[in-house]
Amino acid sequence: MMDYSVDGDGIATLFWNLTDRSANVLNFETAVAFGRKVQEAMADENVLGAVITSSKKDFILGADLTTLLEERDPAVLMERSSRLQKLLRAMERGRTPFVAAINGTALGGGYEICLACHYRIAADDPRIQIGLPEVTLGLCPGAGGTQRLQRMIGSRAALSLLLDGTKVDPQKALAMGLVDQLVAPEMLLPAAKQWLLREGARSTVKPWDKKGFVFIDGTAHSPKGFETFMEAAARTHDKTHANYPAALGILSSVYEGSQVDMNTALRIESRYFVKCLISPQAKSMVRTLFSSMGEVNKLASRPRGIPPTEYKKIGILGAGMMGSGLAYLAALAGLQVVLIDTAIETAHRGKQFAKRLLDKKAQDKLISDDERLETLRRIKLSTEYGSLRGCELVIEAVYEDRRLKFEVIQKAEAVVGRDAILASDTSHLPITGLAEASSHPENFIGLHFFSPVEKMQLVEIVVGRRTSDECLARAMDFARAIKKTPIVVHDSRGFYTSRVFSTYVLEGIGMLAEGVVPALIENAARMAGMAVGPLAVADEISVELAYRVRQHTQRDLGAQATRTVADDVLDKMVETWGRLGKKIGKGFYDYSPGKKRLWPGLSEHFPASPNGLSVEQVMKRLMYIQSLETFRCLEEKVVLSPQDADVGSVLGWGFAPFLGGTVGQMEAIGVGPFVRECDAMALAYGPRFSPPALLREMAAGNKSFYP
Repeated sequence: MMDYSVDGDGIATLFWNLTDRSANVLNFETAVAFGRKVQEAMADENVLGAVITSSKKDFILGADLTTLLEERDPAVLMERSSRLQKLLRAMERGRTPFVAAINGTALGGGYEICLACHYRIAADDPRIQIGLPEVTLGLCPGAGGTQRLQRMIGSRAALSLLLDGTKVDPQKALAMGLVDQLVAPEMLLPAAKQWLLREGARSTVKPWDKKGFVFIDGTAHSPKGFETFMEAAARTHDKTHANYPAALGILSSVYEGSQVDMNTALRIESRYFVKCLISPQAKSMVRTLFSSMGEVNKLASRPRGIPPTEYKKIGILGAGMMGSGLAYLAALAGLQVVLIDTAIETAHRGKQFAKRLLDKKAQDKLISDDERLETLRRIKLSTEYGSLRGCELVIEAVYEDRRLKFEVIQKAEAVVGRDAILASDTSHLPITGLAEASSHPENFIGLHFFSPVEKMQLVEIVVGRRTSDECLARAMDFARAIKKTPIVVHDSRGFYTSRVFSTYVLEGIGMLAEGVVPALIENAARMAGMAVGPLAVADEISVELAYRVRQHTQRDLGAQATRTVADDVLDKMVETWGRLGKKIGKGFYDYSPGKKRLWPGLSEHFPASPNGLSVEQVMKRLMYIQSLETFRCLEEKVVLSPQDADVGSVLGWGFAPFLGGTVGQMEAIGVGPFVRECDAMALAYGPRFSPPALLREMAAGNKSFYP
């Protein structure tokens, strides 16, 4: 767990080395083991200084979240936090100087250990990440991070990093003052030893323990400090709408801690750490964004007994934004890519898109110039389907038109081998129907990516009625190869993500038709935790596309199709007013360079109702409708597990992360209370809010979705 040695010059080295884990993590057991070795080094009079480093590729990845939330007693948690705080405080105030030799990624509690050292040297490797990202999981730093960081770099800079959960590479860490020195990886330990022998004895007193210490940007009550905290408070409220206790906890910890001595400040931090740790938001976020996502990324749903596929060459049909982004990702993963479009000029534009992304990576020193050129060379352009020979996978990413997709699928299949996989990147057309274009439907599958594909982490893998297990396994292997998080869903109209997300958009548009003020709809959505309001989202994805999808659905379902007031609004937006969305600069919003505002015509065409809804009523309608549709997807086996549903909702369309996803929302409210509230909403707004019978059974049996 902790390797320890002392060399002939009196330099002790503590190697973090959890033999039963792939990475080093900080938990109660490892903190105790680390403490013993620290105390051993400090008690040995022959030790002139100590180096803390790792035997693994990473330094320490932070707290062990699998065990962190098991203990719920605040008194026990306070005692554990205080124990670690006292250990790190003893390190920084003792006679023995400590150097952190950061050989790999150091996050959360791992970086907090570095902060307690007297000097920090990092390997100059752009793949390393350094920071305190606890807020992204609903947590606060609990080992001195909020206090040491602001005393090192100032409250303003510290708050910027802490409240955004920013992770930076070593070059940026050096520029920001997070580390003191960068060296080549092979020089890390020699450099640490050299500093200890040269400077260590003179550097055992931290600046904040010296008389007369002042913060870089003044005290909390100085003019500059007042401005810092007022601005941070306003920004935090605007960004979180009080939905994230961790953000407020961090802000409070920094503010209060800046006004007292270090020991008192650390006790303040421990209290906020524990308060955040036992919050329902932390529980929901860690469950979805750590535990469930970890299982999904391990391909837990992959069919067993099928050997993994190593891809060498793939084809992409269509060089639009999605096809270009996929070509970039596949080439970056080391695959040969054939990018096909109807005109070579269009294909060239697709490759230029990949080039711009690679140029930026090289500029940021994330890849070398040779790697940039080699990656770009892997993308071959063509207008001929014959170029697809030898591809193990072909993904069509053409316009959402069934006839066009049939045509390109058949042309591709005529060229590739019998065992090649054909995939469609459709967002709503049923995969089983598209598979009719193939003579080998067992090798046909849906790969629904999200735009912009180079940034969005999720891929929805859609299994058609005749898709084989082998095809599914190989599709999941491709998702892993290009570093995407895959959820597996069964075929249905809109699949899982588009189907549920559309309820959010249509509910917002429907409320507009009912006379709810458009600004109220948009602001209530953001207050509820959605990143973007439903009217703005409709513009982003294209009002015209939403209109055409509804037309497709109504044609396909025939007499079973149901029209809503939202359909009437979409018809008018497209057919009468020609407001097709952001792509032409006018939709529910008006767009001009650098500006965006709600279209004033909305007030004229959809006058406000005298019996308007409250903010809380709008929020509930927008949020509850998504959870209800998610449950119907679970009931119909469209989405296979609550974990997949939650991960898909947070990553796919940005459903409120603090709730842990659409299932997480029902879990947080409680199934019984959720059902009762939905019954009331069904009476007020219509049967779409009526809970399914199986959900009622869960409520009656006091059941939950998670143990």
